[in-house]
Amino acid sequence: MIEGRFPRPPGAIGNATSFSFPVVHYVVKGFSGSRTVRDLAALDPDSREFRKEIEPWLAGARYLEDQGCQAITTSCGFAALFQRHLLDVVNVPVFASSLMLVPFIAATLKKGRRVGVITAEALSLSLRHLQAAAIDPAGIHVVGMDGCTEFVATAWGDRATLDFAAAESEAVAAAKRLVDEAPDIGAVLLECSLLPPYAAAIQAEIHLPVFDFTHLVSLVHCACARTPFSGLL
Repeated sequence: MIEGRFPRPPGAIGNATSFSFPVVHYVVKGFSGSRTVRDLAALDPDSREFRKEIEPWLAGARYLEDQGCQAITTSCGFAALFQRHLLDVVNVPVFASSLMLVPFIAATLKKGRRVGVITAEALSLSLRHLQAAAIDPAGIHVVGMDGCTEFVATAWGDRATLDFAAAESEAVAAAKRLVDEAPDIGAVLLECSLLPPYAAAIQAEIHLPVFDFTHLVSLVHCACARTPFSGLL
């Protein structure tokens, strides 16, 4: 996960209590949200420069596999850009980005309905990110947390305190803007792993299915750590 002092409330992927099963965290030193989202997006994912830049992420994946992790994720949806690079260096399943859920969600919606995506920064979410996650741009509508004071101060400014009520209000406002701009939205994905703590409040406001990174993590965990069913026959 990216390096930062900003609070990660329950629901955030960087908070181990978000999950009912054991998780191991590896902090990629030197990679702030800005460096991961903005700086990497400026590079060609096929270039040697990009491969050199993401080596700390690849080293982290190798470390987690060596520790016995059965699957590996990241803490940032923008990591879709190096999903394939991570796959090249480990032998366990990798699901680098919450954006990987979009094709699945789209497949569940009636014809003519789109997936709404709330992202950390709409200006940085490029066609390359969408292509890396096999997303049809025509099938989504995106709004960002761009300009949201509390979100910007913590996610980008790395402030060590969080006004939870203010952050929740910003996330709900973004969701309302999403459905106002695109009434054909049938379900919503919260791209940023800092947004799931506000998912319930968002759903209470817009009354649509709300997906996030925790769903992807839990799905893969269930596949990698199956347990017997119990009940009546």
